[in-house]
Amino acid sequence: MPTLDAARAVLNNTFGYDDFLPGQADIVTALLAGENVLAVMPTGAGKSLCYQLPALACESLTVVVSPLIALMRDQVAALRLNGVAAGALNSATPRAEAVTTHRQLREGRLRLLYISPERLMVPGTLEGLARYSPARFAIDEAHCISQWGHDFRPDYRRLAELPEHFPDARLSAFTATADAVTRQDIVARLFGGEANTFVAGFDRPNLRIGVAPRRSGARQIDDLLDRYAGRAGIIYTLSRKEAERTAERVSSRGRIALPYHAGMDQRDRDRNQDRFLTEDGVVMVATIAFGMGIDKPDIRFVVHANLPSTVEAYYQEIGRAGRDGEPAETLMLYGMNDIRIRRLMIDDSDRPDEVKRVDHQRLNALLALCETANCRRQALLGYFGEASERCGNCDRCLDPVETVDGTVIAQKALSAVLRTGQRFGAEHLIAVLRGEATDKVLQHRHDQLVTFGVGAEISKTLWRSYLRQLVAADVLRIAIGDYGALLPGSRGHAVLRGDENVAFHSEAAGRQRERRRATEVPEEVDQALFGRLKQLRVDIAREEGVPAYVVFHDRSLMDMASRKPRSLDALVACHGVGAGKLARYGARFLEALNETEDHRNQDTRESSSRTAGSEIL
Repeated sequence: MPTLDAARAVLNNTFGYDDFLPGQADIVTALLAGENVLAVMPTGAGKSLCYQLPALACESLTVVVSPLIALMRDQVAALRLNGVAAGALNSATPRAEAVTTHRQLREGRLRLLYISPERLMVPGTLEGLARYSPARFAIDEAHCISQWGHDFRPDYRRLAELPEHFPDARLSAFTATADAVTRQDIVARLFGGEANTFVAGFDRPNLRIGVAPRRSGARQIDDLLDRYAGRAGIIYTLSRKEAERTAERVSSRGRIALPYHAGMDQRDRDRNQDRFLTEDGVVMVATIAFGMGIDKPDIRFVVHANLPSTVEAYYQEIGRAGRDGEPAETLMLYGMNDIRIRRLMIDDSDRPDEVKRVDHQRLNALLALCETANCRRQALLGYFGEASERCGNCDRCLDPVETVDGTVIAQKALSAVLRTGQRFGAEHLIAVLRGEATDKVLQHRHDQLVTFGVGAEISKTLWRSYLRQLVAADVLRIAIGDYGALLPGSRGHAVLRGDENVAFHSEAAGRQRERRRATEVPEEVDQALFGRLKQLRVDIAREEGVPAYVVFHDRSLMDMASRKPRSLDALVACHGVGAGKLARYGARFLEALNETEDHRNQDTRESSSRTAGSEIL
């Protein structure tokens, strides 16, 4: 059995590398020892060498299962340039090349055979390969075998039958991205529950990670493109039409931008991909149909114009940037409609209900990454179970945001959702909360609700950010198929009751400071009286089972504590005291105001009496 030193010699002599990258040596050792192996390694960590080196060191045949023709072509070409006997069998293999590959198989000289899962599992192919006794099968992009993976492919499932056809061959599986659930499923399906699993570090420290709400998507993308003039990059879009439109717009600004999506003719796709791989400075604007197996080292940026599907997909897609180890930048833009579409895509899929449930959880995890106020890289690596310190190379580290207690704001939003019947989307709810008498608000008489105008001091932009954060935190959820109506999420009622708190980050620290200044108690307000009025509000809210602000919000109590009305006529002049609330709460608040004033007058009289007595004595 060849040793690790023999593999290291091949690494040096054939590929020109001095030593293994971190994690490679352990995996190669396990493969040389004949173990079944699952290796999860980040892009650029050298996973291909892990199965190529044992094939060359053992001078035996390894069959590499790969999902993409372009990937096979590139890997075979690179191996042949290094003098390695390698070949591929797929629909795009030229006849002369296929003949050479079959001859090398018969002569026992072929070391690496690349083949798709569809081609491999055809009975004729299985029987033909059996004659050449492959020593190993290496399954690339192994997450495709798992229904929990972000890119599940049914054809990969049949690979679990390989041990029946090749009982003496060893299996190995490789992927750049798989969370714990996906890893467990791969091991169970492919290895019968037993495999040596290696999970290398997921960190790509050279990638600058940026995430932002989409305000003016074109301008935000253009700003990044301007920083990388003449450099290659990828822009991912959610739809084919958007890919075409974005490529045309970017091209009009003097860049070479090419579209790529499944709706294009195959020849056009191949031509655009070849230009991207061979020319400098090309921007590929693509759907997720593009990218798997692309090994262009000098991609300087990856932009997501829309929300990706999962954290795994996002990680794999940004991993296409900076494979040369040099600095690269990523930017993800997202909006409320992205969330609605992603939820709809999950619910409309034909996947089992349990898988859909997990898919929703994974989307929630992605939203949490979007809305986190802390280090993005910590959140991203934490999803894969890897602890890390603050990275200093993400938007949250480079431009930190402050957090504020958003529990009352969340309660206002939840109350608006419930009182409007849980049938309306974000923009209508924002109009209600801000007290805007739009046609729709008036049509549904939502200007009569107690929540109408309770969030008037918060801008529309900030309300949108808060609602996104509430969706991310599962305090609210988006009703799929109901035009994006917002409903209470799993935490909604607990937050409404005050059993759980909510922390918000603002899109701009300046807006936070401005909001705090707006809610500070003015100097003219009697602080002690304001505190007692707040306590009365809490008592009433508990009696009626409503959030405290529904009774009166702070601005109303401040006005009372400043004006100190002594009659109902005077009380109605205070901010936010309409006829309905005057009738419902007026007497109790007036009693509290008068009681406070009477106590104060009594204290004054007693003080005067004590002073007079001391003078007599």
